[in-house]
Amino acid sequence: MTITKPPLLGIIDYGMGNLHSVTKSLQRLGGHCQHLCTGADLRRWEDSGGVALVLPGVGAFDPAMTQLADRDLIQPIGRWVYQDRPLLGICLGLQLLFSGSAEGRLAGLNLVPGTVEPLKPTADEPVPHMGWQPLVSTDNCPLFPPDENQWVYFVHSYGAVPEEAAMVAAHVMVGRQPVTAAIVHGALVATQFHPEKSGSCGQRILARWLEHLPC
Repeated sequence: MTITKPPLLGIIDYGMGNLHSVTKSLQRLGGHCQHLCTGADLRRWEDSGGVALVLPGVGAFDPAMTQLADRDLIQPIGRWVYQDRPLLGICLGLQLLFSGSAEGRLAGLNLVPGTVEPLKPTADEPVPHMGWQPLVSTDNCPLFPPDENQWVYFVHSYGAVPEEAAMVAAHVMVGRQPVTAAIVHGALVATQFHPEKSGSCGQRILARWLEHLPC
């Protein structure tokens, strides 16, 4: 699946994301990717016709927020989202969008009301939650069609808890506990799983996201 007009995508590089896999996945689908390391990079990218941001992430909450602050990326990301322009968060990138996390002490980007809480280990489901599991779509979001068997890859120890349950587009069962797997809030989309590591299913999800971007 490919797109007809390559969008200019900004991949936010704050030193804690799996940028290579994310970039390659989007490039295979026809996206034109540019890495943005500072707020000035983001503003120049936006002025040159940037269409959508991608906020990946691997690691811990507080170091990630510190890196975003040190690189002057917090305000430009917030301004972009408040303008209801497309952003895709992935894994830690989803968690950073929230008001805060029990993992750390720093405030998050506060673009999605809610918090990030530790997963509760059980005899059958240790923490971190790691491996392939099926998505359970909770609404009619076209990115996660409920009639499609969607197995995706997770690696995380914390789960997002939005204040508005309607934001949850899909969840995953961790033991008997439903955990947020994807949220949609206006033009903001974020996944707790890694679409770039989820094989053909992940590629279909990314392709649908690209297809819904403005021309």
